[in-house]
Amino acid sequence: MNQIAPPTVEQGLHQWPSQILAEVTGFAPTTDAEDQDVLRRLLEIGFLPGETVRVVARSFPRNDPIAVRVGHTTFALRSREAALIRVRSFSAWP
Repeated sequence: MNQIAPPTVEQGLHQWPSQILAEVTGFAPTTDAEDQDVLRRLLEIGFLPGETVRVVARSFPRNDPIAVRVGHTTFALRSREAALIRVRSFSAWP
């Protein structure tokens, strides 16, 4: 069975492979008021820098929404929302 290697660079959660643990490093910069509201809600529900996250599943056929687990809770995020969350692999830790 082939395992997918985690990416070695920071990227948006919407691009992260399924079932690979990642660390939230921060958020994509935005000046859009709607995106800033989304960022605030993401922080409130637990997408904080340093938290461990995992993409659990993707909707078929367009991969939207994405089921994401943070802590012991699973959330459905739109790809646009997940793109605001920056993540990296544990192997990328200094």
